[in-house]
Amino acid sequence: MVDAHPARRVVDILTGAWQAQALHAAATLRIPDHLHAGHTTTAALADATGCDKDAVERLMRLLTAMELFDGSGDAGYRLTEAGDLLRSDHERSMRDMAVVYGQEFHRAWGSVVDAVRTGTSGFEHAFGTPLRAHLAADPEAASRFQRAMNAGNVFFQDVAAAHDFSGARTVVDVAGGAGSLLSAVLTVHPQLHGVLFDLPHVVPVAEAALGRALGADRYEIVAGDVFETVPGGADVYLLSRVLQDWDDAHCLRMLSVLRAAMPPSGRLLIVERVIPDPDEQDAPLLPLLWDLHLLMAAGGRERTLAGYRALFSGAGLRLSTVHHLALETDLLVVETAEVAR
Repeated sequence: MVDAHPARRVVDILTGAWQAQALHAAATLRIPDHLHAGHTTTAALADATGCDKDAVERLMRLLTAMELFDGSGDAGYRLTEAGDLLRSDHERSMRDMAVVYGQEFHRAWGSVVDAVRTGTSGFEHAFGTPLRAHLAADPEAASRFQRAMNAGNVFFQDVAAAHDFSGARTVVDVAGGAGSLLSAVLTVHPQLHGVLFDLPHVVPVAEAALGRALGADRYEIVAGDVFETVPGGADVYLLSRVLQDWDDAHCLRMLSVLRAAMPPSGRLLIVERVIPDPDEQDAPLLPLLWDLHLLMAAGGRERTLAGYRALFSGAGLRLSTVHHLALETDLLVVETAEVAR
């Protein structure tokens, strides 16, 4: 009898994209919203979405097997905890993440061969422009992208708890997007005053998000370019998943700008996924997946801990502490090189 396990492994990998696209379809059609509103049968969902009833039945059958829903088409479907996260009005909604991953990122991954051959992002091959330029030219896409990136940030609360902010008074979230990390930190540490620093086209998104989450006296928003200058003199600087988007030369320039802004007692908190050492036992897969995804999306990369240390050293900084966060993410606490050990 032929061992079927290797073939099954290949098939499971190949069909993984089908599962992701089925989830994308559910999010795009707002099926979780419709279920939450009481449209629970196949016929009701078909009417609510304007879709073919048989096709909806087949989609729901798969999504139920994937444990996003339970129930049946005749008796009615129900949201599971995972499916509930795809509601657009959920406080931790991942709907926009599912939409972007199944649309822009799916197209970018369709150019994976071209990206690997050339070292140029799959997004640029698929769309004819880099991701950053695409977002800068389309405010609606930029807003959707920011919401998508914030959707998977369950580790932001971990950052607020992992680092000792008790002696700090000011914190600057550099390239902070919609401000979800800054909001999480300020909510847990009421003595802090925050500054969100990002490019001009991101400011309206940040203003709307922070305005809903915090009092106006808790923060300010400053527009600028991290490769030129950042607000100086803060006790803590946050840099969440920014280095991953750039090559070493750009990262070194960015870190040098941050080093110039930091007082001797300041700390730089960097949130990134760290590529495990090749000989690490039970090494996590997500950093490796994300590393290749960054090539597809923006031409970026994840790095090993040694790679981060080399970048920090070149900018007059050094790694002090590493905290492991949720979703195989790490918090790298960085200080100026002059600080005594």
